[in-house]
Amino acid sequence: MTDLVAKTSIDQRLAALTRPVIEGMGYELVRLRLMGGNTPTLQIMAEKPEGGIEVDDLAAINTAVGAVLDVEDPITENYTLEVSSPGIDRPLTRLKDFDTWDGYVAKIETEELIDGRKRFKGVLQGTEGDEVLIEIEDQGEPVTIGLTFDLLADAKLVLTDELITEALRARKHAG
Repeated sequence: MTDLVAKTSIDQRLAALTRPVIEGMGYELVRLRLMGGNTPTLQIMAEKPEGGIEVDDLAAINTAVGAVLDVEDPITENYTLEVSSPGIDRPLTRLKDFDTWDGYVAKIETEELIDGRKRFKGVLQGTEGDEVLIEIEDQGEPVTIGLTFDLLADAKLVLTDELITEALRARKHAG
């Protein structure tokens, strides 16, 4: 099965080290990317199982993950550890994310051409088995298609007024 949480082999190795720490603290790993540059950055996105996360939670994850990485030392050069929330226009990396965000606009990119295209934008319609359902426009008409999760290369929510309203409502509800 494709892994949108950690795509590359080094990302998957780092996720294998960090996921148990993050989950042991009661959070979920949403995405992990080691990005190059003069000083590489290890970007980790995490959230509570019910969604959302606080700054203090992120700081605690940073400390715990940093300690494990210091001991295991999987990145030989100096790097920056960045732990954040997925944000409003979040990446969709797990099959369950497509059910959670059912009804919201998303952009999805596939590894292979599907009906002559790799990029799809539309309203998420949840999942069915291992397929992500998305309503797209086809010659001006709405049509729901299924994209096999294993064929996805990238997926994220699109920032819309509805998404902002939901984020504000959730923040207010969280107190």
